[in-house]
Amino acid sequence: MKPKNNLLPTKTEMDVLQILWQHGPSTVRFVHDKLNEQKEAVIYTSTLKLMQVMKEKGMLDRDETAMKHVYSAILKEEKVKKGMLQQFVDTIYNGSSSQVFMALLGNDNTSDDELEKIKTLIDQHTASKNKK
Repeated sequence: MKPKNNLLPTKTEMDVLQILWQHGPSTVRFVHDKLNEQKEAVIYTSTLKLMQVMKEKGMLDRDETAMKHVYSAILKEEKVKKGMLQQFVDTIYNGSSSQVFMALLGNDNTSDDELEKIKTLIDQHTASKNKK
């Protein structure tokens, strides 16, 4: 099953996807246990139902060849994150990337190392644009 275009996961669906992206194809039990490590007790049947719904939406695939069904993410991590970031930028900052960067750079949580990485990325981006 192919995922629907521009499918943005909910917070709970994102939690499941993060586990599958990090650990690869996994059983509902494994995902359920990982979710319980992250937050207050999650009911197993809720995890199962959520993953079944995610399969119906085209977010997950399920291998039914073994006794235990193994789920894997169909959605690509980079594409989901890019879509969610674009939605955030559009909604909160009227689509302005510069406003996002100014907000990020204006907080005290940005380390010198992160600032150096950002500067390097800007330099690389500028250099590639000048070559065109």
